[in-house]
Amino acid sequence: MRPRTTRRLLTLTALAAAALTALTGCGASAHHDASRSQDAGTGSATASAPASTPPNPAPSPSSTVVSLPTGPRTELTVSQQTSVGPIYVTTLKGAKSGVSGKVWVWLPPQYNDPKYKDYGFPVITLYSGGSSAGYNTYTDQRQLGVQAMDVALAKQGKASPFIMIMPIQNFHDSDWYLQDCSDIPGQPKMGTWMGVDIPAFVRANFRTLRSRDGWGVTGASTGGFCSAKLALQFPQTFRAAVPVDGYFIPDSYYWRGHSKEQQANDPQLMVARNTADIDMLVTIGSKEAYGKQVVAAFMDVARKNKPLHLSYYELPHGDHLTSDFKKVIPMTLEFFTQHLLPPTAG
Repeated sequence: MRPRTTRRLLTLTALAAAALTALTGCGASAHHDASRSQDAGTGSATASAPASTPPNPAPSPSSTVVSLPTGPRTELTVSQQTSVGPIYVTTLKGAKSGVSGKVWVWLPPQYNDPKYKDYGFPVITLYSGGSSAGYNTYTDQRQLGVQAMDVALAKQGKASPFIMIMPIQNFHDSDWYLQDCSDIPGQPKMGTWMGVDIPAFVRANFRTLRSRDGWGVTGASTGGFCSAKLALQFPQTFRAAVPVDGYFIPDSYYWRGHSKEQQANDPQLMVARNTADIDMLVTIGSKEAYGKQVVAAFMDVARKNKPLHLSYYELPHGDHLTSDFKKVIPMTLEFFTQHLLPPTAG
């Protein structure tokens, strides 16, 4: 998976400069937690390195409440069989947004184990790179294999077994006309579909955790933008986010004529006014000169937001490639394990 075209990257550079100008004088105070800053051992990192740190001890069952399926039940069909269980698919028409789009679902083996029949499970939503129009690369076992990694890490006690939700992001395969995971005027309400309708679908069909401490969102490239943006927009739902090789400014041509709404959906501006307790791990490849500038611009603002707990990881020799996105999956799963509640009995 390659970066976007040079023209698009230049557009993002100009937008980043404008966003930083808009943030001048916002008055946020600097935040630094010395206990969360240390050398990761490989690459560079701010905050403890998830890949080398064991998960936090599991809270007691009384620390959360299980959310049982509320219904109505959605018809799911098997999209593919994997070595770690089936991946299901459905076309979800959102009650709030009116948007219809494909959503893939994977349940960890423990979900249907009788020993876990009274347990609710943490949920992570994964958004892939590219346009993700009609597909989600996180369902691809050859390219990413995130489900098999979760099973392997869970057996080692390094990761929780997560329910994984993998939606589409767009309806057209175009770098220029993207929905930007937002409610762009005159376009399908993708932000509402992703931030309201999809969590409602998950709660209607599966045993989850009632608290936001059981919900995370991640993605790579365009999916990285979505994960940061959705966590900041819907903190009542998402406690943690991992944008992988993402960018942080909405730049779809659909925003033309809607600058006010565009700024309201700009993560680089949203993070400055964030008031929610959010854990966020931002990653980038060391070979991505432009990508590192994009991440640095976002982090310069994000570090000043006290409620946001920001971590950073730079993948040694990493580039903007799916094969390198795959390398940070174990770290991503361990980060969520550290910052979200584990499967918990009600």
